[in-house]
Amino acid sequence: MTPTVAPPQFDISPERAGQDIARFALAIAELLRQLLERQAIRRMDSGALDETEQERVGLGLMNARIAILDVAERFGLEESDLNLDLGPLGRLL
Repeated sequence: MTPTVAPPQFDISPERAGQDIARFALAIAELLRQLLERQAIRRMDSGALDETEQERVGLGLMNARIAILDVAERFGLEESDLNLDLGPLGRLL
């Protein structure tokens, strides 16, 4: 018998709707940022990026991280709030 896993719970009250939407959007943004970071590391390791490109990519990823955390703070979210529980699939990040 397969164990039953409860779906992730969201408070859909009108007072928290904006925060829940921000949480979801920021979680996706952070996931994409992490994927881009891994791709950049692979490209650096393979020598596909020169020093100028490495600097530009590094600054872009750093600025994206700062922006994500800044918006999260505006909505009263912690960094851990962006790691959504996907039920049987595990955590998002």
